[in-house]
Amino acid sequence: MTAFSQEFPKGLPIGNAWVETSQSAPIIFPFDGSVLCEAPLGSVDDAAAALEHALSIRKVIENLSSYARKELLARTCSAITARAREFEDLLVLETGKPLRDCKVEVARTILTLETAAGEVSRLHGETVPLDLLPSGEGMTGFWVRKPIGVVVGITGFNYPLLLASHKIAPAIAAGCPVIIKPAPQTPLSTLWLIHIMREIALGLNIPQGIVQLVTGDASVGAKLVADPRIGAVSFTGSAGVGHAIARLAAPRKTLLELGSNSALIVDDSANIEAAAAAAVRGSYYASGQACISVQRVIVLEAVADSFIAALGKHMAAVVVGDPRDEATHISALINEASTARIADWIKQAVNAGAVIAHGGTLKGKAFMPTVLVEPPSGTLVWDEEIFGPVMCIRRVANIDAAFELVNDSRYGLQASIFTSSLANTFAALNILEVGGVVVNEVPGFRSDSMPYGGVKDSGIGREGPRFAAEEFTITRMAIIRPEIKGAN
Repeated sequence: MTAFSQEFPKGLPIGNAWVETSQSAPIIFPFDGSVLCEAPLGSVDDAAAALEHALSIRKVIENLSSYARKELLARTCSAITARAREFEDLLVLETGKPLRDCKVEVARTILTLETAAGEVSRLHGETVPLDLLPSGEGMTGFWVRKPIGVVVGITGFNYPLLLASHKIAPAIAAGCPVIIKPAPQTPLSTLWLIHIMREIALGLNIPQGIVQLVTGDASVGAKLVADPRIGAVSFTGSAGVGHAIARLAAPRKTLLELGSNSALIVDDSANIEAAAAAAVRGSYYASGQACISVQRVIVLEAVADSFIAALGKHMAAVVVGDPRDEATHISALINEASTARIADWIKQAVNAGAVIAHGGTLKGKAFMPTVLVEPPSGTLVWDEEIFGPVMCIRRVANIDAAFELVNDSRYGLQASIFTSSLANTFAALNILEVGGVVVNEVPGFRSDSMPYGGVKDSGIGREGPRFAAEEFTITRMAIIRPEIKGAN
């Protein structure tokens, strides 16, 4: 039995209390298959109760002072900072993700909360010159931002604490009650975050139901997102599920942070050693279970041999093992189904002509870091998001062919280019069909204060506290004629 200490009440945080559920589900430590605990399993009725409560306090939350919203976020930030190591350890257990990546997740969560607290004071409107037409002469116009209403946040398993903070913190900054549905495999760190936040809310005389959490199956999610009274849905996960959520939620606003098969270009002016190190670092962090990990590496023919040769020593330094060990880079994936899927995708690619240059085998429950050379278009490892420690390399004749191959994808989250050419840098920025272009760093680089999101099947809308808080508001226009012309 893996050690786990419950740091929050039993049940689900619904309304202003914790509600016991009739069912539970085991939370498994992926590395050894041991059961951490039984987590509460919510129902459609629980989702309905959370919705009704959020709707009932919507106006109260909307009218909270800027001070109260900022204090709630700032004090939560301080509380998470004080318990950072405990959160790191819990994340290792529920996700199976290496400790080094869980440390990064907690640090980024703290930054997200801190940044969101600062955004409370920056949600403001502007004046509008209505007299650009003669009919507007003498009129005053300005717009303000108003909370959009109840926000439903649905998160993925790979970064549960961080993803929840990117839903919760901007919603509170904007003045919206929020309901979180975490991934079924990883609810624990989010439950603890919400418990801490609700206790702080109580001390500030803010309704604890400002943030609620409901677990459960797809029917629970459907109940939350399809209700016509909500304001917005923010979802992080697969493209297929995101598309289904968008259909259920329409015409309400949806923010969709979906999958990718992120590309890294290496041109003939690049620092090859730096590019090789980055490709390895970017492919295998979080055991490859990140939507902007390096999956497709596109190398110009002139430097391809030297790039592939340079990978060797960096591959040798990748440690596969127990995620609780700070030296570990790769550990077991979230479940055996994911492991079996990736093994099948690799087999299909090899049958289609790809060559395994490194890895391709298991060490215990974990995949060894894998490199596939020349998997053709049409194979799943190249076309789809693999979400595992697999890097695919293809050669191209020139930079135009590289850009074309990056864009030949249904995804477009972030891509990177290693280059010393200013011309290629700006060409990448102008040509690549992605939400973010990264130069001389991995496509997985993300500062939590920047606008983050994709195009095409990688989603719609932008995260980052400033940008998500704006997404969670509506503009309300004030059109005022101070004096009625011709009135007696």
